[in-house]
Amino acid sequence: MEDLENIQPYSDEEVVAAMHKLARHPALPVISKYIFPEFPVSTLKDMLLNIKGVDDFQYSVVSKAVNVVIGRSSSGFTYEGVANLHKIDGKFLAVSNHRDIVLDPALTQWMLMLNNVPLTEICVGNNLLANGVVEALLRSNRMITVIRGISAREVYLSSQILSKFIRSEIVSGKSSVWIAQREGRTKNGLDVTEQGLLKMFDMSGTGDFKSNFMELNIVPMSISYEYEPCDFRKAREILIKESTGEYHKKKDEDMHSILTGIRQWKGGVHLCVGAPLSEAEISRAAWYEKNDRYQAIRRILDERIISGYKLWKTNYMAYDLMNGTNRYSDRYTPADLEAFKAYTEHKLSRAEKRLDKDRLRDIFWHIYGNPVVAKE
Repeated sequence: MEDLENIQPYSDEEVVAAMHKLARHPALPVISKYIFPEFPVSTLKDMLLNIKGVDDFQYSVVSKAVNVVIGRSSSGFTYEGVANLHKIDGKFLAVSNHRDIVLDPALTQWMLMLNNVPLTEICVGNNLLANGVVEALLRSNRMITVIRGISAREVYLSSQILSKFIRSEIVSGKSSVWIAQREGRTKNGLDVTEQGLLKMFDMSGTGDFKSNFMELNIVPMSISYEYEPCDFRKAREILIKESTGEYHKKKDEDMHSILTGIRQWKGGVHLCVGAPLSEAEISRAAWYEKNDRYQAIRRILDERIISGYKLWKTNYMAYDLMNGTNRYSDRYTPADLEAFKAYTEHKLSRAEKRLDKDRLRDIFWHIYGNPVVAKE
């Protein structure tokens, strides 16, 4: 029970206490002016002090903040496939690609809110909880804590607890759950589900393989950004890891990535809700043995997530640039291509001189071009 308490979202009472702490934060007036520019700087503080619980916080504050981010840093947010959620009897497990730390689950919640669908709980790594303010915000937003940076034995035990908690929330009808298809964001543009995640789902089941997966009501989701959040940061990390064999995050790097993802211009953003995994699909996967069963589920998820991914001009231009072709030149204009080249060079101008700029450019274009490869 103690372990479950450590990973579950804040209760209404804990949210009220967290909001009172946040209301005293010195940066609050600046944030309030950003979210509510037409109101006094005390607006956000007053709202936080009057929050009554989780739902109140999400609908009164978070939804307004997401709306502001969409309006200021994108050319629009679109979505499709909501009807797939109405095919489900009970709660569901959303398995999504992962491109941005905060925006992916936040925009999913926004889509659910717009369609009067109950919001989900969200699985987030505890590496993001080093900052007290971030922890209060995330855990007040239905965050289920996923433990990172532990030994292999601890990972196994932690996975058992997480699996039991997720299954309990869904089967009991208490809440749906959102989780990324892999640990950490996709950095190379290729969305692939981790097999270990699927094993974790199965760990808590008390029936056979088919019934264990059927009762989770798994729904694939795909989020697509015209301009990849933290694109330069991702390319730089890949290059350093490629050159040295490892990459060490700085102390506040996750926090900087969160802020960059929120503020960076994203162009168009699209969310696709895929068809839930069917009984026939899970039955076919159950025919296999051992790891092949999970690989069969993984292939279904990957295909559905990739098929739901929306390709933008930036993806087609990057594909042609990284391959030295004009295969998709009918999807963009020469002016578009020159603008994207200029965008690339502007981003790469921030790189340290010690880094191989030509290789960095190639990695940068692959981040954008690889979704086209995946679609093909």
